[in-house]
Amino acid sequence: MTSFAPNITVPWRQDLANLFPDAAVSTSVGVKSALDMVHTTIALPHDPYHTVMLRRFGFDVPSPVLTNYTWPHPPNKSPFEVQKETVQLLTENSRAYVLSGMGVGKTACPLWAFDYLKGLQMATKMLVVAPLSTLKFTWGREAFDIVPHLRVSIVYGTKAQRLKALKVEADIYVINHDGVGVMYEELAKRTDIDVLVVDELAVYRNSSARSKLMQKYAQTFKWVWGMTGAPAPNQPTDVWAQARIVTPNTVPKFFSRFREDLMVRVNQFKWLPKPDATVKAYNALQPSVRFALEDVTELPPYISRRIDINMGPQQTHIYNQMKDHCFALAGNQTITAANAGAAMSKLLQVSLGYVYTTQKGMVQLDNQDRINALLDIIDASEGKLLVFSAFKHALQGIQEAIEDAKVEVATVSGDTPAGQRDQIFNTFQNTEKLRVLNAHPQCLAHGITLTAADTVVWFGPITSLEIYDQANARIRRVGQTRKQQFIHLQATAVEKKLYTLLINKQNVQTALLDLFRE
Repeated sequence: MTSFAPNITVPWRQDLANLFPDAAVSTSVGVKSALDMVHTTIALPHDPYHTVMLRRFGFDVPSPVLTNYTWPHPPNKSPFEVQKETVQLLTENSRAYVLSGMGVGKTACPLWAFDYLKGLQMATKMLVVAPLSTLKFTWGREAFDIVPHLRVSIVYGTKAQRLKALKVEADIYVINHDGVGVMYEELAKRTDIDVLVVDELAVYRNSSARSKLMQKYAQTFKWVWGMTGAPAPNQPTDVWAQARIVTPNTVPKFFSRFREDLMVRVNQFKWLPKPDATVKAYNALQPSVRFALEDVTELPPYISRRIDINMGPQQTHIYNQMKDHCFALAGNQTITAANAGAAMSKLLQVSLGYVYTTQKGMVQLDNQDRINALLDIIDASEGKLLVFSAFKHALQGIQEAIEDAKVEVATVSGDTPAGQRDQIFNTFQNTEKLRVLNAHPQCLAHGITLTAADTVVWFGPITSLEIYDQANARIRRVGQTRKQQFIHLQATAVEKKLYTLLINKQNVQTALLDLFRE
């Protein structure tokens, strides 16, 4: 979308005239107290560069993007005030951080910022580096909604497919974190891409080869914006590698120096944060904005949203086989509530990627996209989370995936003894321990207060409206001080229809046969 930078006029000063010798100067004569007064002014473009310079000279200049930009947006989705403030930060700082939490609409902000800068010819093309699960369904879809006049190319797949996607004439390229290493040589040649957005920046919180490569790559860009809602998930020193990517001048060159500044060595293997470690960590991530759901006055008390994900080839094949079986049942007119429920259960198991066997065992299918989506949500969240799945065998797989990601988690199912459940609930609600509570929703359906969490993730839908509402109510209770999010992972038509029924408060059980026939 075309932007424009009308002139802004300020009183003439010699230092300004020296800095901007080509600026237009005008003189006028006014009358005040019967004395002729000569007024000399200088006119400069009201764009981010000149705005920042004028502020350094002491002039109070309004934000150009807030003054002049026509914000593209879908119907009934005007930008929030916190989004506008975020875009202002990005357009006025070539290197900056968006440290806002989930649910405040931060994905749209670099899209608006880039669109504005591109219209001013201050930026040409943008590369978004993001988690794999967000490439198409988050970044691709958001760009289509927010800036449909800009072309987006998703750089993913085999090396040949990535090369083809990178050769597409686009305004925005979107690639996963590990894809940068795969495509580094080709990306380095694209000097026309001058804006870099690193989504979930905290994945670079260590000194791995991937982090070092991103540090090197980021230095070649005109604009670099890092985004993460949880910059220091483990230790305050987690921010060092992230700052080396976005603002290398805000931290020492060597990690050991940064660690000594923030931490105290207890023994050969253990370091503990100093009292001011968190403050120093956030000072390293500047300039930045940091908003939470509570700061978005335009939002309702809670947000319900869905995240689309892909099934793996094995999942898709088995799911289609199950669908064919359902079609056969429908054709033979042999549908009953019992076999409809059993078939629906199998479809949902395949969708989740964990399937019961006839020997009462469990087989995991190629559901890595769903697992990655869950882990991305956990990484992006600042607070505690509840994760719900209606199948005990899925709970086991989810527990293992979260533990592998080094996140503290506890699981509650019908097999968990009552005393152990109470201990888990108390630890989760009343201590800093346990980041995630992974549970069968029926085990949390009544009476339990878990307001320590502000996010619920449905790994897959259930078929009981009562249990769905009661499980969500664990965080929507007296004592909850934050806005809440209810996130639903979905990949199949069955999941989408079930969620629609649940969210619209329709009785799923009575609709089960109709849903099966449909």
